[in-house]
Formats: sequence, structure tokens, C-alpha cells
Amino acid sequence: MWFRNLLVYRLTQDIPLDAETLETALASKPARPCASQELSTYGFVAPFGKGADAPLVHSSNGFLLVSTRKEERILPGSVVRDALKEKVDEIEAEQMRKVYKKERDQLKDDIVQTFLPRAFIRKSGTFAAIAPEQGLILVDSSSAKKAEDLLSTLREAIGSLPVRPLSVKIAPSATLTQWVKTQEAASDFYVLDECELRDTHEDGGVVRCKRQDLTSDEIQQHLEAGKQVTQLSLAWQDKLSFILDDKLVIKRLRFENLLQEQAEQDGGEDALSQLDASFTLMMLTLIQFLPSLFEALGGEEIPQGI
Repeated sequence: MWFRNLLVYRLTQDIPLDAETLETALASKPARPCASQELSTYGFVAPFGKGADAPLVHSSNGFLLVSTRKEERILPGSVVRDALKEKVDEIEAEQMRKVYKKERDQLKDDIVQTFLPRAFIRKSGTFAAIAPEQGLILVDSSSAKKAEDLLSTLREAIGSLPVRPLSVKIAPSATLTQWVKTQEAASDFYVLDECELRDTHEDGGVVRCKRQDLTSDEIQQHLEAGKQVTQLSLAWQDKLSFILDDKLVIKRLRFENLLQEQAEQDGGEDALSQLDASFTLMMLTLIQFLPSLFEALGGEEIPQGI
């Protein structure tokens, strides 16, 4: 259980988020299969284990883990368009009249309802960790839409969820650009070999570098020409590496082998114990790493009134 991406949200009010209360709340929004005429369903599933007895909330060391599953029927637009055109052509040929928009829309709805039961079903899941003492919710996704789907469903289940995306006082791109320009990051952080550079002008150019020496003259020339670093690969201590973008999205998060080996030792032979150990170690690492990252980026911005 190691997150691969990270979107960080700040709880703006103290609300009760204990495992027992949350378990009862999430039971009101369980994941379920799509009915024959449903396009999609969304709800909570057990993060670890299977079966009716598996808890919807995993609790360890004061941290909570929840998981959602989305089921959606895949109905390609081209299939619907082709069927609609065939039906419209048939009506116009047989009845010698024009099919207008209102009737087209009705025909399209009928076709979708006919095809839905035969459509393929795609399943996807999203994990989120809650750190009540730190006032943070961490979503394992780089997609703001997926994170909002999870948070809004969680809000519906518990009745209230005052959160906002965490932000910092200085624009992340300014700090990342400075780190590459000076060839020195903040304490405990190390610049690696991947970045994205963007021209600040509208419709400006974009340069993406992989396995590149970011101290080279070529990179420095781009910075001197006014480009800003909007994505940068970094490492923190000897514990993890990641890519950070100018929206504070953490991608390709990778925990180093030492941590993974420690989790294996702590978890023993049992599979669920292994998952619990890795989740706990991950969260203990993240609650040290995230404050260091936000401080390095100028400190967390707290809006007035919060």
C-alpha cells in the first residue's frame, strides 16, 4: 500500500473523524454494480480485504484509509452516432421528411438505452488517507476530478467536509525555477534529472527534459530566456522521489527500497499485516515530508477567516 500520486487537502474546521463514526457513515454510500440502464455508479469499498465483513475504514496509528470504486458503462460515441445516422436515414427515406433536432435527441436517447445493457463495464478505484491530527486528507491521484468525486461522496456520507486544496505563499514555479537556476534546492531536497520549462507568454513554447543534466548550459539558457520550471523531479532525504508541478500535484511518488524493506519486515508473513505496515510507514513518512516540502515552497498559505 504505497500511494503513487498525491493531492493534498487541508481540513479547515475540526470535525469528528474517528474510524467507528466514519465506518457507519460510509456504509450509507457503498459501491455497487451498474444496473442495466445506469451509465455509472460510485461508492465506498473496503481498502483492504474482501467480503461483507471487510471494514470500509482501515485505521492504524491514528491514520484512516478509505477507498472508492467507480463502475461505468463504456459506450463509444462513434457507435451511437453510426446507429443514429442509420435510423435518421431510414426515417427520412421511408417517410419522405426531415428529422429535426428534437426528434434526433429523442432517437439518440432511445439508442443509448437500448445499447447500455450490452456495454462493457470499466472499474476504477481511488484511495484517500485521512490524518485527523494533522488536519490533512491525501488522495492517491493526480486528477483533481477524481479527487473531487471522492471528497464530494465522502461529504455526502458524513454530512460535512470543510476542505480546500492546500496552497503555499509563493508560486511553486518561482521556487522550482530558482532551484534549477541556482543548482541548489532547499535542505533535504535534491534536484534530479527531469523537468518541464514553459514560456510565460501566451502560446509560449514548452520544453520537456528527461534524463537530462539540469545544471547544463542548455537548461540555463532557457531560464535566462524567461522560461519557468513548471514540473521538476526531486528527491527528499533518502526516503522518496517524486515529480512536483506548479499546481502542487505530486506525481510518480516512489518510496525507496529501504522503506519498502522495513514495511516487509514489520508486516511479517500475513498479507493484510503487510498492507497495514506499508500504509503506516507511508503515512509516518508523509507527515514528515509534506511540512518540509511546504516550508521549502515558502510556507502554507492560510486564507483569512480560517
